[in-house]
Amino acid sequence: MKNKILSTLLVFVFLFSLVGCGNKNENIVTDEAIKDNVTIKVGALKGPTAMGLVKVFDDSDKGVKQSNTYDYKIVASPDEIVAGLSKGDFDVAAIPANLASILYNKTEGKLLKVSNINTLGVLYLASRDDISDVESLKGRTIVTSGKGSTPEFALRQILSKSNIDPDNDVTIEYKAQHEEVLAELINNESAVVMLPQPFLTVAKQKVEGLKVNFSLNDLWKEINGEPLITGVLVVRNEFLEENKENFNAFLSEYKNSVDFVNNNVDEAAALVGNYDIVPEAVAKIAIPDCNIVYIDGQESEDALSNYLNILFEADQSSVGGVLPDENFYYKK
Repeated sequence: MKNKILSTLLVFVFLFSLVGCGNKNENIVTDEAIKDNVTIKVGALKGPTAMGLVKVFDDSDKGVKQSNTYDYKIVASPDEIVAGLSKGDFDVAAIPANLASILYNKTEGKLLKVSNINTLGVLYLASRDDISDVESLKGRTIVTSGKGSTPEFALRQILSKSNIDPDNDVTIEYKAQHEEVLAELINNESAVVMLPQPFLTVAKQKVEGLKVNFSLNDLWKEINGEPLITGVLVVRNEFLEENKENFNAFLSEYKNSVDFVNNNVDEAAALVGNYDIVPEAVAKIAIPDCNIVYIDGQESEDALSNYLNILFEADQSSVGGVLPDENFYYKK
């Protein structure tokens, strides 16, 4: 009888030890999935895309515990982002939506994937004049930045759908940066400019009598039945292959940052000012109109593929010659 009891106890001890080992191994797998000491190099354009990231940057600078460490750079031109992605200076970057497709096609899918939409329509046409309909732009010069990316192709498509030949009925003058567009507006009283938020708010403060003639987001939606997608986040495939769980952790922190910016405008505006994106006072006014979002998964894929298809039908070069395939879209 004693031997039977002893045998039973030993079985329980053995089973308990197996359960304990199993839990321990599961913890090890979880710990190993998110690697320690991974630094993610982030590139963002000065404007709404960078504004959505400011809480991630601020927490990193203050030493708040995060899943990764971050080395970030806020730049003024998409060209700087493209160069950084190509050379590996950035692991992830916020870039114009159509530019992501162009880079994907140019590198035959080897460079990047799109993880989420981060900015919807933020483009506006403004001038000192009362312009009540798009056809009234005939004969005018429109000054803008963003040649080769969303601003150019969105403007050209809207003009074409409004019976305006963008090559012959208007003159489109491109500048390298938003600040140059703003300077043209200040110095030329007859200028019509296309500016994104928050730079439109800056323009309103600097140019007396400035009128917002059109929201390109509204015009685009009226014509196409879909929202205008301005920006997306991309990740380099080479980085993703080695650091998928760290990237997923970054996406969670990024989403929290976007929520923080949209729900805590005053605090977010202070951070935007600290990172020299735009002055705090401007950010406080502009953030509600910046359309900063975090849309991922199937919703992101559906919206982005529809948007790129519209661009493709208008001008195949706007997306890099062909529509990107399924591998363009990141899946967790």
